[in-house]
Amino acid sequence: MNIFLGSMFSKTSWKMDLFKSYGWQHILIISVGLFLCVYLAYRFRKFDEKQNNRLLFSLGIFLLVSEIYKQLFYYYHIGNGSYQWWIFPFQLCSVPMYLLIILPFIKNVSIKRGMYNFMATYNLLGGFLSLFEPSGLIHEYITLTTHAFIWHLILVFVGFYLIASNRCLKDISGYKYATYTFLTLSLIAFTINLLLWNVSKHTINMFFVGPANNPIMIYKDIASAYGWKIATLIYIPTVCLGAFIVFYIIKFFKDRFFMNESIDTI
Repeated sequence: MNIFLGSMFSKTSWKMDLFKSYGWQHILIISVGLFLCVYLAYRFRKFDEKQNNRLLFSLGIFLLVSEIYKQLFYYYHIGNGSYQWWIFPFQLCSVPMYLLIILPFIKNVSIKRGMYNFMATYNLLGGFLSLFEPSGLIHEYITLTTHAFIWHLILVFVGFYLIASNRCLKDISGYKYATYTFLTLSLIAFTINLLLWNVSKHTINMFFVGPANNPIMIYKDIASAYGWKIATLIYIPTVCLGAFIVFYIIKFFKDRFFMNESIDTI
């Protein structure tokens, strides 16, 4: 069975020439991708709750199926039958896969509001940063590169769509709900890191909150000099600040372009 699956995934291991950040390929991808995100978000902004649930659930299923492919590709082709713990699917940009699938079934308004606001701030920020600093998205395999770019463009689309449809970020409480969700997920990620620390041979680092050192520029240097705890204590508030800036910018434009015509659901 393993030999068969290994052979099957090897057949999809089409290699590509690595393109550079802000080369014509990168600029084309983000230009077309962001245009489609904005256009479709605006086009779907008046979806009712039933249509909204179908859209979000469908996107969640798409992300799940594509993530399963990625995990199996890494396991059978890249890892040769060894699981690559560093791609365990619970990073900041992985969380929407779970949220989009369960959102249609959430009845608690506060929980649903927190999820919406989280995806419209923290995930929107993560999607944008990844697209504009794409070193982690560009792989030597066509399928992995395609997966990475489409994944983060979906995060951007979902954020834009939730904003345009007025399902989030109505006031400062939206940012608070988003931050509560982020902190809760960070705690879950840290727990996962601790539970799988030895099994992963110290390679797992969900949300980059430790105990492994943060690999992100600046925080990596802080962790090397002062330890992962200090780096995490600086990293988390910085992410919260970045999300607040996103919230402030979005709220400014949202009140001027979408408030009067969008559906008010939550």
